[in-house]
Amino acid sequence: MARQLVWFRSDLRTLDNSALAAAASRGPVIAVFLHCPAQWQAHGHGANKVDFLRRGVAALGDTLAGYNIPLLQRDIGDFSATAETLLAIAREHDVAALHFNREYPLNEARRDAAVQAAFHAAGLASHAWTDAVAFEPGELLTGQGHYYSVFTPFAKAWQRQVDAGRLALRDAPSVQAALPIAAEALPDAPRLADTPVDARHWPAGETAAADRLARFLRYRARHYHEQRDLPAIAGTSELSPYLALGMLSHRQCLQAAMAENDGHLGDGDAGLTGWVNELIWREFYQHIVVGFPEVCRHRPFQRHTEALAWRDDDAAFRAWCEGRTGYPLVDAAMRQLVQTGWMHNRLRMVTAMFLTKHLLIDWRRGEAFFLRHLIDGEFAANNGGWQWAASTGTDAAPYFRLFNPTTQSRRFDPDGRFLAAYLPELAELPAKARHAPPRDALGAADYPPPIVDHKAARERALAAFKALPRS
Repeated sequence: MARQLVWFRSDLRTLDNSALAAAASRGPVIAVFLHCPAQWQAHGHGANKVDFLRRGVAALGDTLAGYNIPLLQRDIGDFSATAETLLAIAREHDVAALHFNREYPLNEARRDAAVQAAFHAAGLASHAWTDAVAFEPGELLTGQGHYYSVFTPFAKAWQRQVDAGRLALRDAPSVQAALPIAAEALPDAPRLADTPVDARHWPAGETAAADRLARFLRYRARHYHEQRDLPAIAGTSELSPYLALGMLSHRQCLQAAMAENDGHLGDGDAGLTGWVNELIWREFYQHIVVGFPEVCRHRPFQRHTEALAWRDDDAAFRAWCEGRTGYPLVDAAMRQLVQTGWMHNRLRMVTAMFLTKHLLIDWRRGEAFFLRHLIDGEFAANNGGWQWAASTGTDAAPYFRLFNPTTQSRRFDPDGRFLAAYLPELAELPAKARHAPPRDALGAADYPPPIVDHKAARERALAAFKALPRS
């Protein structure tokens, strides 16, 4: 049986991996991971994501070794050297075919097309597999044959057409006869401006991912709909980093949810169905980057919003980044992001809407800041969330929707526990005073007054959007 080369990317697992399963069924497998630190930095990924990825690759190599599959590693800088590097490996090790799982953002899709063209020209086979989504972009279309631009009808179509075959777990590889090829060590870490967060917060690899999934289903999933919006409670799955780098698959998550919910996805337990809905949102945004590639070019989904008169206010942007806006919920959330590499989903909406509506600062600046710090930074979901909050994207919040951070704080952190955890300067205040601390109650505490008045900011944002030409 001829040797097969599996190119790992954002699918750092051996279980339920479409490309690996297909390759292992055809012959002995050699694995490869290409490190592209210059490309990762050009795409805006910071130390947290890069460190988590590198630890994930190391864990993958250990797991592959148990199957006698050697993992080769190359530092190629950026995507431009991908095709020639893979061809050289294929020729050196007498490989018959290359296998990889598809990625959908524009740069990645172009890279993959170039690789397949190079292999075809060299007379070698290459196979791209659908793995990160249940439906390949272009399979789910509206009645007019267009990509969905609104989530709810997309989700209904997804639920209606998904079947057991699309959710079936792929076979794990068998232990193969040892090859005379040595696994290779992780290249030196790239020099980055930031220091990654403590690795103990986010253990990497598919074993850690499976453990976190099991704990979520056992202790939190059935309360997800009640607790997912409460930042002081560990009510979310915290699986997004593992999904972003494929240490866990969407099929593993959906199968586990169905097992807990008597075989159902769209009905049954409210907590489980709510979580399934979030997994479908992730797939929706993957379809968006294919159907509307302008979002991969720093363009708004809603073209008429390109004329928005964003404010160029570096001081306000810096206050937002540093958690010094004078709005405690916004500040606590931003400090959570910088300190932990992660932010609660409700707070991602609150902070993004504050930047784009209260401060009227371009969503692209916030999108880049998030991507630099998030350990789960993934282009499609991050871009989709930011454009939703900014009212420039697909299925976006109406432009006149503008969260009041103080109201959000009182509603979702009523006891001020989350605020106290990340704003120690407010921890000694009575719980109710933490949401909008009176100046005379702060004493010597170093906490700034609000940098903008909510009512005035709302009027300014409404005026800016009303001044736009309609699409």
